[in-house]
Amino acid sequence: MSLPNIANLEKASYRKAEVRIVAVDGSPIFQFGNRHGKPVLLRNLPTTVPNALLATEDRRFYKHLGIDLIGILRALGRNINAGRILQGGSTITQQLAKNLFLTQERTLSRKIRETLLAFWLEYRFTKDEILTIYLNRAYFGAGLYGVDAAARHYFGKSSSKLGLYESAVLVGLLKAPSRYNPIVYPKRAAERANQILRNMVAVGWLSEQAAHSQFRQSVATINKRVARSGARYFADWVLRQAEGFLGGFDNDVIIHTTLDPTLQRAAEKHTSAVMSFAKEKRAGQVAVLTLSPNGAIRLMVGGSNYDFSQFNRAIQARRQPGSAFKLFIYLAAVESGLGPDQRVKDMPIAVQGWKPRNYNRRHLGPMTLREGVARSSNAIAVALAEKVGRDKVVQVARRLGVASKLGSKPSLALGAYEIKLSELVASYATFANAGRAVEPFGIEKISTPDGRVIYSRSSGISTQVVADQDVIVMNDLLHAALDWGTGKAARIRPPAAGKTGTTQGYRDAWFIGYTGHYVTGVWMGNDNGQPTKGLTGGSLPAQLWKTIMEDAHRDLPYRRLPGVIAKD
Repeated sequence: MSLPNIANLEKASYRKAEVRIVAVDGSPIFQFGNRHGKPVLLRNLPTTVPNALLATEDRRFYKHLGIDLIGILRALGRNINAGRILQGGSTITQQLAKNLFLTQERTLSRKIRETLLAFWLEYRFTKDEILTIYLNRAYFGAGLYGVDAAARHYFGKSSSKLGLYESAVLVGLLKAPSRYNPIVYPKRAAERANQILRNMVAVGWLSEQAAHSQFRQSVATINKRVARSGARYFADWVLRQAEGFLGGFDNDVIIHTTLDPTLQRAAEKHTSAVMSFAKEKRAGQVAVLTLSPNGAIRLMVGGSNYDFSQFNRAIQARRQPGSAFKLFIYLAAVESGLGPDQRVKDMPIAVQGWKPRNYNRRHLGPMTLREGVARSSNAIAVALAEKVGRDKVVQVARRLGVASKLGSKPSLALGAYEIKLSELVASYATFANAGRAVEPFGIEKISTPDGRVIYSRSSGISTQVVADQDVIVMNDLLHAALDWGTGKAARIRPPAAGKTGTTQGYRDAWFIGYTGHYVTGVWMGNDNGQPTKGLTGGSLPAQLWKTIMEDAHRDLPYRRLPGVIAKD
């Protein structure tokens, strides 16, 4: 058995790199990695901190030499009486030895090393110094190391200004930092803090009256659950992107992102409100993604509740797009020479024995291409896909940014192959971006805390993938779909265009649309593919899209869409 190198205790640290993610305005979104507060001396802390700690963890701290035989026997007796492990019997010194030098494995050799290290610490440092080191190195959850970091995070103050109850809350975290996190579990944290106060009464360091006056049913912190908000979907995604750019995090970095916190908060609020109605339609999940025309992600909602599911439906999920896929069919048709006023026939069609039906199961005969898009005729879409060729449709989708697997069955025309919301939104963004290719991005640059830039996004001009005249025609067609067609519930004052999508059995409901300022996509459905109760893209998804976009455009200047005639 060997002991770890303990020659440089003051430098001992297992600190991970700190990664801060900030919004486009510089405000914080989230922080990963370990956070350390300012080193503090025991004499500068209120006595409530060490008293709460020792009353709970090591009442004989100033009497033993590193291990407490009386405490071990007492804990052993209580564990035997309870028939399970209630107390461990480790002293503060042993805990410090374990936290600084050893792993969490439960073996006899590790326990022996812990004991020997505890004796060494007691020989090398005074009791106050050991307590000081412990309080500066203890883990308080949420990546926080040291009582000062915890005090600032949870209560917005330095550790020297902690009150009695705040001291109890922080000491309560040491037993199980995640379980007693006052931001996530305020009631549970309060119960634990109340117990800490009772411990102080038990050793005579606090009167019963003083303790009872502090008892709470819930802990109030300065940090609400913003850290667990929908922005976490974006933060998780950005972190993976940054890791790829840098090859991992060896040093502290700041990731400067494109997220607009005002738009994000508003979108989360509107999404939460709409999802209460979606539940009535038996839709349990939602995803929202908004881009600037150049692809900068301004808001991202990856699901209805991050706490229950971290799966990002805006980026990771592949679902059938339904009629939202018709964008690629109509662009292929326009590029083959069809114009918005050209007549096409809405009539029954059969392809290889497959007979697709319109949503309302009716056919209206000859109509313009514009009307075919607006009414989302399945028959016309299938006929056009057969006319231009399914391979051509797939090529158009690839050119606009769809990377998901696409087959060549006739049902391709009705969005039978699964793709991502981010792919659809980027494809529609092509027309808000004057026909230039769009690739969603969330990171502008990555810098060190002292301002040195170690990654910067290239701002080169993107490739033209749709001709100017075809952009104008597609804007015309998709404006009709939004203005008076199946997407009329999404109609807003600024010039806009978009398309609904509803899949068979009402399993997926979409609305994707854009203005000259923003492109937003909305999806609603269920992770397990269960049908909703008649939810269509032209209903709640279109309404949510409208609410989000109206908020986003409230103070923006007018910006035209070529091919769309402005209305008063």
